[in-house]
Amino acid sequence: MKPTPLLLAALCLPLAACGKPAADTNAERTIRAKLEKAYAGQNLSVSSVQETPAAGLYEVVLGGRQIVYTDAKADYLLVGEMIDIANKTNLTEARSEELNKIDFAALPLDKAIKEVRGKGELKVAVFSDPDCPFCRKLEAEFAKTDNLTIYTFLMPISSLHPQAAAKSVRIWCQPDRTAAWLKWMREGQMPPAVAECTNPVADTTALGEQLGFNGTPTLVFPNGRTQAGFMPLPQLMETVRENQ
Repeated sequence: MKPTPLLLAALCLPLAACGKPAADTNAERTIRAKLEKAYAGQNLSVSSVQETPAAGLYEVVLGGRQIVYTDAKADYLLVGEMIDIANKTNLTEARSEELNKIDFAALPLDKAIKEVRGKGELKVAVFSDPDCPFCRKLEAEFAKTDNLTIYTFLMPISSLHPQAAAKSVRIWCQPDRTAAWLKWMREGQMPPAVAECTNPVADTTALGEQLGFNGTPTLVFPNGRTQAGFMPLPQLMETVRENQ
């Protein structure tokens, strides 16, 4: 289906906080049934339907994450972003961030490689691939910090890096996995071969995929926000501090 042109509307931020009621029962039932039937071949599921401040327009969340808009009869589907013209704010982006928030406290930190730099008062989790060049660049920035605790979840992407899963297991199974990870990512020194041990690599990879991460590095902050990709030190630390 072709993306619909950008939809512009002046709305409050975020939609969930606008005080608007959920869609009336009839409209919600119609929208759910019609969309799920129309896209049955794609296993589409409607997670929620709610009114927007724009009369006759409904926000529909698909699969828990994707936001689209439709009319009460679900005759038309709008794919695009809502912009608050007066405040120059991207409302769809803000709503998407809200939907994609992650419960940091629920992350299985025992399955992460932990590094404490300085007092380690600030915290961040990162899903990382040992053969990802941007992950290495990010590690170089981490090395410059002095008050950060980093939890690294191994997420080898085998389609891009065929040896990454084996390297992840090899690093995890070292006597000091934190030192082994840092040696490899920051100095390019792979640790010696060891017997394969019980490891969480498959679990943490599946977790990243379940959370919707399709690339590395992806950072998760204590307030639940996520950020994909490399950031240089000033931007990195500013983002970390803002999202504790």
